[in-house]
Amino acid sequence: MPMNKKVAIVILAAGKGTRMKSDKAKVLHEIMGRPMISFVVETAATLAGSNVVLVIGHQAEAVKAVVARTGLDVAYAVQREQLGTGHAVLCAMPHLADDVEEVIILCGDVPLLSDKTIRSLREDHIRAGRHISILAVTVDNPTGYGRVLMDSERNLLGIVEEADATVEQKAIKIINSGIYCVKKNYLSEALQRVTSDNAQGEFYLTDIIAIGYQDGKRVGVMVSADADEIIGVNTLEDLQAAENIMHGR
Repeated sequence: MPMNKKVAIVILAAGKGTRMKSDKAKVLHEIMGRPMISFVVETAATLAGSNVVLVIGHQAEAVKAVVARTGLDVAYAVQREQLGTGHAVLCAMPHLADDVEEVIILCGDVPLLSDKTIRSLREDHIRAGRHISILAVTVDNPTGYGRVLMDSERNLLGIVEEADATVEQKAIKIINSGIYCVKKNYLSEALQRVTSDNAQGEFYLTDIIAIGYQDGKRVGVMVSADADEIIGVNTLEDLQAAENIMHGR
């Protein structure tokens, strides 16, 4: 069942995936004989119908061809330069329908996320009356992931990427999944204020969290119980781990 016409889903799938040690775009690597982007697009379409925008860049035509095989109605936004996740979402914004109220942001390299978890994130977001909600999980080894920073009341202060984290911050085990639900109007506003002043010189989508907090907006976290669902496929080892979990299902 689609959620309703007021929800759109943006899928980030423009990256090269250099750590895969392959010439193929990361989202085209296969799990159980199917390119992983197919799983993400199908889950998104289940929830948002035709309100799905796929941000493509590296090997754009090959990614389009694979998605076309699903037979689903998907819009495409092209990120010509890889300037970070914030810039990727900015590229998608003009493709969203005018009546969309919430935007859910997924990653093309997180193929195990279920429609049930995404639905729960949106319900949690609406119930709490938030401007921004993120999906987080607790893991034993948070290396490589952005750490979730909260104050004593567990309000979300921001997310710090590993490259920018202090030793204390690196000890935090609650990590950002890279999955968001954001009010569309506020997303448009906050993205205009994201800068590339960080170690990577990129426009991080995560910066909208700190912007929202500074603006006094409601910014919060839904912590999921299933860390397996948000495994991001960055290496061939990750790909094998995702394949093993998919087999187990």
